[in-house]
Amino acid sequence: MENELTHGPVMKTMLRFAVPMILGNLLQQCYNIADTLIVGRFLGENALAAVGSAFSLMTFLTSILLGLAMGSGTVFSIRFGQKDETGLKEGILASFTLLGIVTIILNILIFAGIDWIIWFLRTPHKLMGIMKDYLIVIFTGLIGIFLYNFFASLLRSLGNSVVPLAFLAVSAILNIILDLLFVAGLNRGVAGAAEATVISQYISGIGIAVYTKIKFPHLLCRDETVRLRLFRIKQITSFSALTCMQQSVMNLGILAVQGLVNSFGTTIMASFAAAVKIDAFAYLPVQDFGNAFSIFIAQNFGAGKRERIKKGIRCAVLTSVIFSLAVSLAVFVFAEPLMRLFIDARETAVIFEGVRYLRIEGAFYALIGILFLLYGLYRALGRPGMSVVLTVVSLGTRVALAYALSAIPSFGVAGIWWSVPVGWLLADALGIGYYLVRHLSSAAPDRHKKPSL
Repeated sequence: MENELTHGPVMKTMLRFAVPMILGNLLQQCYNIADTLIVGRFLGENALAAVGSAFSLMTFLTSILLGLAMGSGTVFSIRFGQKDETGLKEGILASFTLLGIVTIILNILIFAGIDWIIWFLRTPHKLMGIMKDYLIVIFTGLIGIFLYNFFASLLRSLGNSVVPLAFLAVSAILNIILDLLFVAGLNRGVAGAAEATVISQYISGIGIAVYTKIKFPHLLCRDETVRLRLFRIKQITSFSALTCMQQSVMNLGILAVQGLVNSFGTTIMASFAAAVKIDAFAYLPVQDFGNAFSIFIAQNFGAGKRERIKKGIRCAVLTSVIFSLAVSLAVFVFAEPLMRLFIDARETAVIFEGVRYLRIEGAFYALIGILFLLYGLYRALGRPGMSVVLTVVSLGTRVALAYALSAIPSFGVAGIWWSVPVGWLLADALGIGYYLVRHLSSAAPDRHKKPSL
């Protein structure tokens, strides 16, 4: 086994576990930022718009695998906290089988319907060929994404967040080198950027799978006591499906907004493509802190340590809010220089709209920081359905307001940007209100139950 999160100083333990996760996913963003920066600089506005639109689609589809892996990881954490090694082994086998089947189905559906997908995204005709070239290559990397996310979730559930960081570091550096080689050196266009990403994804996925097999052979072996049991698959499915739904709903809403953005033309598409990368990079640390917080809560929930959970919540909220406010200030001040990293300074219209997006949405990162903690809390406490509800409220508000406000001439495209923090605010109010009513008013120590998984 690895590191337990059920002992030691709460803040120190949580941060020691969270920091490698944060660094790891910042490196993960380097995949996307490298594509965007290099494509924008070397291939121009049209290629940047196409890759940015394709990124929203890729994020939605991979969120299905990520959600299943995150849900499975929570189950692993609870089993680890309970010290139920047989349950952990059978859960690992059931989860790997489930994610593998889903990956194969996704690949089949994607390649069969790729033309329809491009049409659904309301892609301008002049960008369709570029976008198709990128998507055909990038979707061949789904198996690598599956392998990395599954084994990274397993290792993190055991308290090891350092090894996933190491494999991401190698693949992120490789991705940047290959991006420059394929796009700038070999002139392979957007397909070259996709090829660089796919190769790097397979390096990290296969590498972390081999490491886990060597380091923890007892967890991955099948013997007379460990079988692929139907009830384990049902447990993993029932828990992971809602987490998967939450991730998918989140990114489906973003995909719907992408379609609306595309309807405003290439300039707005390019602005959004660059700004959304900066935006995601800016609040990624609080997102990953929320995921680390979820594993911390799940292990302690499995161990029945109620007071430690309460203290962890207080520490996590304070940390997330302080960090988010600092990042909001930095993004507001440096919005224009950040946009110029991706866009030539002569593209003034693209830069102007990207800066407006960042200064509207970036002022409210504390709201999404709290929302990520709420997602992690309810997932860890065995109530992933509440995470889905919060996501529906947040994204439903965003999509509805985006379409409504952008149709008003006085708002225009800015209405899309303002819809985001309003969605975060409403979801936070609901999540906090539910917690106060459900957990502070009615929960008593003698009524505390172990997870029913």
